[in-house]
Amino acid sequence: MGKKKLVALFLVVAMAVSCFAGCGKKSDTMVIEVYDVAANYQGTQTGWFAKVVKDRFNIELNIIAPQVAGDSIYQTRASSGNLGDIILLDGTDFADCVKAGLVKDISAEIKETTYLKDYMDQINTYNKGLPDNADGKTYGIPAQMTNTSPSSYSQDVIYSSPLLRWDLYTGIGSPEIKDLDGLLDALEAMMKKYPTNADGDAAYPLSLWADWDGGDGMLGIANVVQLTTWYGEKIKGSAILKRDNTFTEITDKNATYYKILKFLNDAYQRGLVDPDSGTQDWNAACAKMSAGQVYLMWYSWQVGFWNTQDRLKDGTAFIFTPVKDQVYYADSDTYYGSGRIFGVGSQVEGEKYDKIMEFLDWYASPEGLVFQHDGIEGFNYTVDANGKYTIMNDNALMDNLPVPEEYGGAGYSDGNNAINQWIVDAISTNPNSGEPYSTQYWSSYKAATMTQMKKDWAAKFGADEPVEYMKKNNVLLVSPNVSVTLPSDTNDISVIRNQCNETLCDASWQMIFAKDDVEFDKLWDEMCKTMDGLGFQDLYKFDVEKHQIEVDAKIAASK
Repeated sequence: MGKKKLVALFLVVAMAVSCFAGCGKKSDTMVIEVYDVAANYQGTQTGWFAKVVKDRFNIELNIIAPQVAGDSIYQTRASSGNLGDIILLDGTDFADCVKAGLVKDISAEIKETTYLKDYMDQINTYNKGLPDNADGKTYGIPAQMTNTSPSSYSQDVIYSSPLLRWDLYTGIGSPEIKDLDGLLDALEAMMKKYPTNADGDAAYPLSLWADWDGGDGMLGIANVVQLTTWYGEKIKGSAILKRDNTFTEITDKNATYYKILKFLNDAYQRGLVDPDSGTQDWNAACAKMSAGQVYLMWYSWQVGFWNTQDRLKDGTAFIFTPVKDQVYYADSDTYYGSGRIFGVGSQVEGEKYDKIMEFLDWYASPEGLVFQHDGIEGFNYTVDANGKYTIMNDNALMDNLPVPEEYGGAGYSDGNNAINQWIVDAISTNPNSGEPYSTQYWSSYKAATMTQMKKDWAAKFGADEPVEYMKKNNVLLVSPNVSVTLPSDTNDISVIRNQCNETLCDASWQMIFAKDDVEFDKLWDEMCKTMDGLGFQDLYKFDVEKHQIEVDAKIAASK
């Protein structure tokens, strides 16, 4: 071989080796696309949780969030045949994707897992209920399963109830609150006495947001939908499930959607609603919660943006405050899951498939669950010689505390798990500690937070915890957890649902800001007429038949 040819060959080989080495560095970290209906963030997972995942699996999570990108991304990606590598969907959509061939059969691989197989009772129950799955193949892993039981209710605080700042409530004389008008009286008194937060920024009893509207299979705006449970009713699509297990239309003036919407309008008429409501998003509302600019919360987890042990000690924390005419609907422990399902995209193969199954198994492991529910050892909590956990830096999330470089750096909230959904719920017992993963149920937390505020609350309401109060006063309606797969919309019903939901949401926001009762009721009546013209009655009939399957299963589980 000539010298020139030899040199040329050497250069080609050298370039190939160089390219291989360089490309190898880039491809070492595998990117996993996560299509995720629970996510509030779209893009690459960053910060401390990204480091946790990379250190263990050498993967990078790229979150695809329809809540951010818009619902059309679902159709776009589904029609391409590749929704994502990991898929998280609401149950009905997941069943449709199984039928459409978008979800992988993981039957063989799940049997080889270490941690997921501990939940095979729940996983098998879900998958056997999938349409056209007589062979019992495994496609989905329910989200938020528990290791308790289907009928257990293990929470101290239910998912949605009126939560008030204790110092502000006692500051206006701790009035007994008889009904929603009484709640508004109390909130108005708070606002008059405490018009700003500690920094002098304007504060409002209610601060609303619009970007969750129409989610979780329910029609209407989220800030109304969740509060209907304060009167023992639950939105099921276009229908409202009443206390006696019968249904009524969401447009029924005697039912709770109207009642809660009117409550918010009454609040607006009294000047108690943040003027940014309806235009701000969830992140903007969260910032106000963390800054002490909001005086009423209604999700149990919302207090995580304010309550700390110090605030429980000085009496400035949020806590359930009874409203005497309310009966609270609550779903029991999510033993069979919350309704959302994890799966693997049908096009995933080879090493990527192995990595995903390894990751999902870890995601259901005690170590994975501690990272998800509790954070980083040495930064969010310590573990004593007896294996008991104690909180530290309990303001890490709300104040976005800087994370040490050894844990990934940046802010804690910025690096929090962007998947925003768990395979195993926090109320489940951590086998390493013998206590729930949820920090609020640790014995150390209970001891540290048995403060004067909690003692005063217990003395006033005759119970140590909110759920104990509800049970003692017979105002808690617990619905058992069941595993059912409900039929999906026909094309015609899907069109009607989307049009009716858009009409309902638009009109609801207008009604919240109606100048008086006359305008409110006029908008309501016009909305109902428009929805009927769009086919609402057909939608309602479809939803009643659909959700009757679930109701029958719940009734059977109660026997």
